[in-house]
Amino acid sequence: MKFQTRHGRTLALLTILFFLLFSSRVLFGQTPLVITPTESEPTGFDQVFSKKVDVFNLPVFATHETPDKKLLHAANVLAQYLDNDADGIPDNKLVIQSLQEQRGAMVMFATEREAMRTDIHHNIPERVWDSMVLVALFGDETRPNGAANGIFDATYEEVLHLITSAGYAYAYPKVFGERAGTTIAKAMDNARGGHFVKVPRSYPRKAWYTYYDRSCDYQCQITEYIYWGITSLLGAQDFPGRFEQISNEWRFNTADKLKIGDPALHALLSDPKYSFPNRLPDGNYRLQKRSK
Repeated sequence: MKFQTRHGRTLALLTILFFLLFSSRVLFGQTPLVITPTESEPTGFDQVFSKKVDVFNLPVFATHETPDKKLLHAANVLAQYLDNDADGIPDNKLVIQSLQEQRGAMVMFATEREAMRTDIHHNIPERVWDSMVLVALFGDETRPNGAANGIFDATYEEVLHLITSAGYAYAYPKVFGERAGTTIAKAMDNARGGHFVKVPRSYPRKAWYTYYDRSCDYQCQITEYIYWGITSLLGAQDFPGRFEQISNEWRFNTADKLKIGDPALHALLSDPKYSFPNRLPDGNYRLQKRSK
C-alpha cells in the first residue's frame, strides 16, 4: 500500500506537470479572448449590453444585435494595440493602468440607428455612465480586412480613441494631455497652421491637418490628430483610393509622408519609451512565446 500510495502521488504529480506543460503549449498561438454574458456591474449595463469581452480588464460591451464576429474583432484589435508583441503583457504599464483607473471601455451597437433608439440612461444611471470613459463603435462600420475591398475599418480609429484619450493622455499628461500647451497639442497646432480653439472657417494653405467638424472641440481635435498619425504610421491609411477619401482632412497617410511632413508627430509616435504599436493589428490576437 505504501508503494502504491507513493506511486499514486508520483503519477498525480506527473499528470499535473504534463497538464501544465501541455496547457502552456496550447496557450501560445491561441487567442485568450472569449465572449461572456454582461454582468450587473457597472450598474445597468446588463440591461443594454448582453455580452462582452474583457481585454486586460477593459471591457468591450455589445448589444444582442451586434454580431459576435464584430465584437471579437474589436476586442482582438484592442488587445493587439495594447500588447503589440503578443507576449500576454500590455506593452506600456502606465497606459494600461490609466485606462483601468479611468474605467475605459468600448460599447458596441449593431448600427448607429440602434444606438440612437436605445434609451441608455433609462437603464444606466448617469453617474455610472459619466464615471467611465466610453467610446462607441458600430457593427456596420466594423469591417475586418476592409482595406482589401477599399473600405476603412473604423475599429482602427475608435479603439485608438479609447487608448489615447483614457490611456496616454493620463499616463503622460504633459506630453499627450488633450489640452493646449502639451507636446502633442503644439505639434497639432503646427499641423493645423495655427492655434485654433474653435474650428476656423478655413485653415491656412500650409496646414496638413484640416478637420472642419465644428462639433469637435480642441480636445477632440487632438484625439483625431493622434489617430491619424498612428494609423498612417502603421499603414492603415495606405490602400487604393484612401488618400482621395481623406485628403480634405489629412495629407500624410503613409509612414514616409508622415516622417517627412510631420517630423514632430512622427518622433513622438516612434519614441520607444512610449511603446506605441509598431505593427498594425489584423484582428487575430495570438499569444507568442517570449524570446529569451
